[in-house]
Amino acid sequence: MNVARAVGATLASLGVDMAFGVVGSGNFHVTNALVERGVRFVAARHEGGAATMADAYARTGGRVGLLSVHQGPGLTNAMTGITEAAKSRTPLVVLAAEVTAPRSNFFVDQAALATAVGAIPLRIDSAATAVARTAEAFRLARDGRRTVLLNLPLEVQSQAVPVPADLPAEPPGRRAEPETEAVARLAELLAAARRPVFVAGRGGRAARRELEELADRAGALLATSAVAKGLFRGSPWDLDVSGGFASPLAAELVRDADVIVGWGCALNMWTMRHGTLVGPDARVAQVDLDADALGAHRPIHLGVVGDVALTARAVARLLDDAPGARTASGGTGYRTAALAGRIARESRWRDVPYTDEGGDGRIDPRTLTIGLDDLLPAERVVSIDSGNFMGYPSMFLDVPDERGFAFTQAFQSIGLGLATAIGAALARPDRLAVAALGDGGALMGIAELETVVRLGLAMVIVVYDDDGYGAEVHHFGPEGHPLDTVTFPPVDIAAIARGFGCEAVTVRDREDLAGVATWLAGSRERPLLVHAKVSGARGSWWLEEAFRGH
Repeated sequence: MNVARAVGATLASLGVDMAFGVVGSGNFHVTNALVERGVRFVAARHEGGAATMADAYARTGGRVGLLSVHQGPGLTNAMTGITEAAKSRTPLVVLAAEVTAPRSNFFVDQAALATAVGAIPLRIDSAATAVARTAEAFRLARDGRRTVLLNLPLEVQSQAVPVPADLPAEPPGRRAEPETEAVARLAELLAAARRPVFVAGRGGRAARRELEELADRAGALLATSAVAKGLFRGSPWDLDVSGGFASPLAAELVRDADVIVGWGCALNMWTMRHGTLVGPDARVAQVDLDADALGAHRPIHLGVVGDVALTARAVARLLDDAPGARTASGGTGYRTAALAGRIARESRWRDVPYTDEGGDGRIDPRTLTIGLDDLLPAERVVSIDSGNFMGYPSMFLDVPDERGFAFTQAFQSIGLGLATAIGAALARPDRLAVAALGDGGALMGIAELETVVRLGLAMVIVVYDDDGYGAEVHHFGPEGHPLDTVTFPPVDIAAIARGFGCEAVTVRDREDLAGVATWLAGSRERPLLVHAKVSGARGSWWLEEAFRGH
C-alpha cells in the first residue's frame, strides 16, 4: 500500500462516505483509493463548485465533508468555496495534491493559502506518518469544527506504507465541558430574567432538545441566526430568524428582551442588526466552543466556553435545584398565553401585509415565493445564493428543521447557491432540494447544472431574475451613479436550462406557477428550473440594513 492508497483507506475507515472534487493527475490515485473503499465520489464541473458541495453536504448531513483536488490550480480554483467553509467552521477535509519544487508551474504555497482564509494546513511528509496525519486531519475537522487542508506532496504519494494491522476506526467525538463557575453565573442570569431570549447559531444546531428544555425552565423565547433557521420549528415559542431577516414581531420581542443568550452564535451585525436588537438594559451572554469568539462582535456580560448541549444541560440542572424553580407551564419569563397567540398569528413573514408590486411582465418576489411555499412539499431542503433577492426565499420559504436550510453566506460570495443545493440534496435524498438563486449567481455557477442532470437530482432551481446585480443597482443607483457595469440585457435562462437537460418554466405572474404544480405532480425525472422575471423597482428592505456593514 502506498501513501495515496493509505490516505484513502484511512478516511474511509474513519467514516467518510462521500467525497467531492475534480480529478487531475495529482489526486487521481487517492480519489480512486477512496472509491475502492466504498466512498462515493461526486465529480463536479469546477473545483469551486465541488468545495461548496462538500461544505453543504457536511452542514446538512451533520458529518465531516471531503474534497479532493489537483495541485496548484485545482486548489486555487476551490479557494472561494474553501474560504466559505473555513469562515463557517464547517468540518471539512480538503485533500490536495502538492508540488514542493518552487520552479514547477504548479507550485504555490498551499499551506499559506489555507492559513490566509482561516483553514488549518497539514502535510503528509512521510510514509511513516501518513495514516496518523490523516486521522489527525479528520479529528481536527470533526471535533474542532474546522476546515483542514491536508497536502499530499507528489513525491510522497507513491512511497510504500507498511499495511497496518488495523486502520483507525472513527473515534468517539469529544465535547468540551463548561466550567462550573461560568455555568452557575449563567444560571443566576437566567433565574433573574423576566424576558429572556435564546439565539442559537451553527454551534447550537445539534442541541435542540437541550436548548428547548432549558428555555422551558427559564421561560425563554427561541430564535436563531440565519444559518440555523428551522432549529426550533414546531415550538410555539419559535421566533424564527433574528437579525435582518427577522419578522417585525420577532425584532420587537428580541429588542425588548432583558437577557439574550447566544448559543454557538456569533451575535454579529447580521444577527443583531448592528446592535439595534439589543435593548439598552439587556444583559448579553454567549456560549461557544471557541474562547476567541466570545465578545468578538459585541460587548457581552458573560462568556461561557463549552459545548452548547452540555452547557444547556448543566444550567438546567441548576435551575431545577434552585429554590422556587419555575417552569414555562407556570407562565413565567417571556411566555404568556397572549404572546403565544401573537407568535402564532404574526411571526411568519407571509402574515405581514404588503402591496404587490408586480406588473408589466414582472412578478413581485414576495408573491412568487409565497406561491412556491404553498406548492412545494413541506419536506424540503432550501439552499440560498447571495444577492439582492436572497431575503425572499430566506423569509418566505418555510423549512421543516435546521437540516432543511443551507445558507453558505459567511464569505458573502455569489455563485455558490447551485453547488450548495447539490451537496444538500445528496445529504438529504429524502427531501426535495430547492435552490434559490439570483440571475448573477445562477450564471456564475451555471456549469453545475450538468452535475444536477447527470446525478439525476429531482431539484427545483428558482432564479430570481432582475437583469443585473440588484444589490449594487439599489445601493448606488439612488446616488445617481451610472449602472452600466451592473445591469445586463435579458437572458433566456430557461432556454439555457433546457440545453443542459432540465425542464424549465418562465414565471411572470402568479398564474405561471401552474407549470411548477404540473412538474410536482409528474414523474420529476428531470430537474426543474423556474426562471422568475421579478420586479426590481426598489431594493429589498433588509438590504439597506446589510449595506450599513460595508
